[in-house]
Amino acid sequence: MTVLAEKNNATVEFVLPPDREAAAPPEARGLERDEVRLLVSQAGVVAHSVFRDLPRFLRAGDLVVVNDSATMSAAVDARLGDTPVVLHLSTWLDDGRWVVEVRSTDGKPGPWAELDEEATVLLPGGVEARLHEPWLLPARRLWTASISGDDDIRDWLPQHGRPISYAYVRERWPARYYRTVFGRSYGSAEMPSAARPFTDHMVTDLVTSGVVVAPITLHTGVSSPEQGEPPSPERFDVPATTARLVRQTRAAGGRVVAIGTTVTRALESVADADGEVCAGSGWTDLVLGPHRPARVVDGLVTGWHAPGASHLMLLEAVAGADAVRAAYRAALGGGYLWHEFGDSALLLRR
Repeated sequence: MTVLAEKNNATVEFVLPPDREAAAPPEARGLERDEVRLLVSQAGVVAHSVFRDLPRFLRAGDLVVVNDSATMSAAVDARLGDTPVVLHLSTWLDDGRWVVEVRSTDGKPGPWAELDEEATVLLPGGVEARLHEPWLLPARRLWTASISGDDDIRDWLPQHGRPISYAYVRERWPARYYRTVFGRSYGSAEMPSAARPFTDHMVTDLVTSGVVVAPITLHTGVSSPEQGEPPSPERFDVPATTARLVRQTRAAGGRVVAIGTTVTRALESVADADGEVCAGSGWTDLVLGPHRPARVVDGLVTGWHAPGASHLMLLEAVAGADAVRAAYRAALGGGYLWHEFGDSALLLRR
């Protein structure tokens, strides 16, 4: 059964049938990356296409901004006392500690109730993660931790870790399935998945049609929303060249199209009240929604987000609540697939 409802006239609520969760990459379903479906919402009209046709919905003079963060193998089999667990490494802090999440081995939440300060999670190769305190109280899902060893744990992860996945992904897929064509800067706990359907050929099509492509970096943390938390602070960088291209595009009447919620968050974090964008880097805790609409992003490419996800408010902040509700209604009625291996949407501001 599919249920779609309005909440406070702002946020869409729905029930996602289990068969709409993409349990494997499209390649395992006989598709190329760029053959996933694409729903396009523009000027209040919904159209259906495939992802490789994205360039025809953009126009010369538009600016497409991508995230060049590459995905870490951030899930590591571990032990908490006598209990097998999986440790998710979310992000590193400026003081050398990490933000981590302890989960059960079946990919489900927990065992949060068993965590306390100074608990030690044993990792392969004699490495230990010693917990300090919950991060972002009052939730106790994420903890700060010191990880033993002299080497950068990011260099250790490719040998001992694997990509983070959740219960709806029933098999373990190699790291290459979690890479995007734009990934250059190693640091995301989870794949910036809006860019997954892009191919080198598609990027060439965009450029030759007069669309400019520019990068930002935003390293994603873990995003599972079991306790309804807002997005965690994330490390980002908007380079001067990209900021200048955003200003030039807006001045010339072009559109700024973000590839994913990560890019949207980064660009809006360096936009002033008039939508003027300057270079910037550091940490962002910006949450977009009815109280803070998008000022600079005119549209975004995105996957389909789970019920209750804070990303839904971000979509509304860009495209408007009515457009997001109509898009989700069409996707639910049209058999679109959800999550990082699923289908896509292009949502353009009216």
